Amino acid sequence: MFPTPLGNRDLIRAINRSIILNTVKTLGPVARAEAARQTGLSPATVTAITADLIAEELIFEKQTGDSSGGRRPILLAINPGGRYVAGIKLMEDHAVGALTDLEATIIARQTVQLPVTEPEEVLHTLAAMVDDLLSQAGVPRRKLLGVGLGLAGIVDSERGILRQSPFLGWRDLPVRDLLQAKINAPVYIDNDVNTLTLAEKWFGLGQDVEDFLTVTVGRGIGMGIVVNRQFYRGWRGGAGEFGHTVIDPDGPLCDCGKHGCLEAFVSDPGILRMAYAALGRPVASVDELLALAEAGNGQAQAVFAQAGEILGRAVANLVNIFDPQRIIISGEGARYGKWLFDPMCAAVNLHTMPGLRQDTLISIEPWGDDAWARGSASLVLRELFESPVHREPVIDES
Repeated sequence: MFPTPLGNRDLIRAINRSIILNTVKTLGPVARAEAARQTGLSPATVTAITADLIAEELIFEKQTGDSSGGRRPILLAINPGGRYVAGIKLMEDHAVGALTDLEATIIARQTVQLPVTEPEEVLHTLAAMVDDLLSQAGVPRRKLLGVGLGLAGIVDSERGILRQSPFLGWRDLPVRDLLQAKINAPVYIDNDVNTLTLAEKWFGLGQDVEDFLTVTVGRGIGMGIVVNRQFYRGWRGGAGEFGHTVIDPDGPLCDCGKHGCLEAFVSDPGILRMAYAALGRPVASVDELLALAEAGNGQAQAVFAQAGEILGRAVANLVNIFDPQRIIISGEGARYGKWLFDPMCAAVNLHTMPGLRQDTLISIEPWGDDAWARGSASLVLRELFESPVHREPVIDES
């Protein structure tokens, strides 16, 4: 047992609350006695905290369990419709929003175009989107637990400040406080790839994985890092700018202002640039290029193969540096399928240090338009389920 500082009773209760809530989420429906046994907390503590959680509509008493000879136990389960969270992915010209229940199931969705990038107007549009989502789902505002916002760039999630956005041109903007004032509900912001990684950690392929990376391919190239079940964001919140690792210093100009970044080769604009050089004519979209590849056009296939090989070398470096259990490839680019990812996997196999590759599982995540918004909603769910002190010992308060 670790010593407990005096005056930390509220912190201990918050830790125990998150422990019980996660136990119900993981094992539920579960009896109070079993929850006490699993957590090591006293029955009195479990009873007191679950009473509060029921009053807050976060959990509820479900069907009775099997009897072992005495009275049938009452089971506890997460109450999906007790509270709701909104998630928004903000992009350079549009925003995607979703309203989810406490199990991250989407019950309402919306996409709005953003004709301007002036912060005041954009944030006003996002606040209106939250109202529309609640109205669409018939959910009263009192049931809104909070709003999560994901966007590209360097984000100080602790302070709620967008330090720098390559697409919107915003710098050192207190986005959280500005949006919170318009919505009148808690707001949490983070880099968009971190939000997607968070959704994988709580509800997806990263649920039972200690160390994993999420790599996104699409308009840009991003990465989320989970080490020992905890996010790694770096000193300024900028960790994971995988797309801005330099492949060729004499390469094409990147959106960040540097030359030869991975993103300049493998993002959608980078692939279209290579397609122009290969086909000798402009290609309107990567979807058009994909259609050409699937129709048997060798030049289009070669463009994806070149981009995949470059991405594979970069991913091999990630394996060599992080030695992760799993790498999840996600984002809009997941739809490029075998044309991009077969060459990528071949390059990973070729360039990874012997002894590391066979222990790293690489998964291509099927892509849906709601994934970004669902990831942003997970920012709020994290605040609900995650302990206020990582790896804090269980200390009974009774």
